[in-house]
Amino acid sequence: MIDYTTIPSPCFVLDENRLRKNLSLIQSVKNATGVEIIMAFKAFAMWSVFPIIKEYISHTTASSLSEALLAKQEMGTLAHTYAPVYTDKEFQQIMACSSHITFNSITQFNRFYPQIRASKQVVSCGLRINPEFSGVETDLYNPCAKGSRLGVVADLLGDKLPEGVEGLHFHTLCESDSFDLEQTLAAVETKFGKFFSQIKWLNMGGGHLMTREGYNVEHFIGLLKNFKAKYPHLQIILEPGAAFVWQTGELLATVQDIVENNGITTAMLDVSFACHMPDCLEMPYKPNILGATDAVPGKKAYRMGGNSCLSGDFVGDWSFSKELQLGDRIVFLDMIHYTLVKTTMFNGVTHPSIGLWTSNNQFKLIRTFGYEDYKNRMS
Repeated sequence: MIDYTTIPSPCFVLDENRLRKNLSLIQSVKNATGVEIIMAFKAFAMWSVFPIIKEYISHTTASSLSEALLAKQEMGTLAHTYAPVYTDKEFQQIMACSSHITFNSITQFNRFYPQIRASKQVVSCGLRINPEFSGVETDLYNPCAKGSRLGVVADLLGDKLPEGVEGLHFHTLCESDSFDLEQTLAAVETKFGKFFSQIKWLNMGGGHLMTREGYNVEHFIGLLKNFKAKYPHLQIILEPGAAFVWQTGELLATVQDIVENNGITTAMLDVSFACHMPDCLEMPYKPNILGATDAVPGKKAYRMGGNSCLSGDFVGDWSFSKELQLGDRIVFLDMIHYTLVKTTMFNGVTHPSIGLWTSNNQFKLIRTFGYEDYKNRMS
């Protein structure tokens, strides 16, 4: 149990025990199915805990040169790399950091494949495909929305893949269950199954939230095993992000002021939704707070207000067991995936520290941030 009174505010806190629990489940699925499960840096890239992660999985997926370098330097393995576009300036470095490179379009493949073919490095090339089917309802996160820029639709491929393409990659899920994957696989087989005999691997992307409570892991395992039995020559790759650190950590904040306006009470915090929890505004969604509930009629309710100058930097409303006071701690739950990787320094607001609650129940401060971090980013 994390003792939040021992942790400086504001701070992102990762719980090692909860992390290991997720990793153990992911490893068990990998072992039961024979598929390759790799971690997506776009959801979580806290490299100080990579030694823990490497006890359970070996490889990662990158979406940029920086992520590919992180895979090589801190995980010690080459990345499975996919980016919507590659540039001449970066491609040679990306190639040197990658075991697999997936291209978003035939044009990009034709542009860069000659460099791979001419090099001495062995890189397996793939194409991202768009099955034009997804159960994701929020357009911001739906890669198969009409007119999507992500992936090649079947009509553009004809009957034969370009020479040099060894794999296909689709990504249609977002915090989804195995039944969503089952529907997606049916769409992929219908549109792209004729190419399976031409490839060596199939990457099923991310969004497989197997560590969420209630996820039907047995159905997931059965689905993957049946697919592998149907196509035994294919290496199956999954690259979930959020599943690795789902419900493994919090963002700790402190009430600095309480503001009243037209019957609305706002607790002003030392963190920002815009800067430190952007998905809450983009999705949007209302995070859970330890010890709080949705607003209760007849009971004092509070908005949570961020400390940036953006007028919409707030989310609400919550009720607490007692009225909030200055100095009270606010603990936002499940704030590790897609948070650390998306934070900004807008307004120059102080970035939360990063820490680890270790398996022996001690707090380890990993990193603090200050003026020099802001100044260096602003050049």
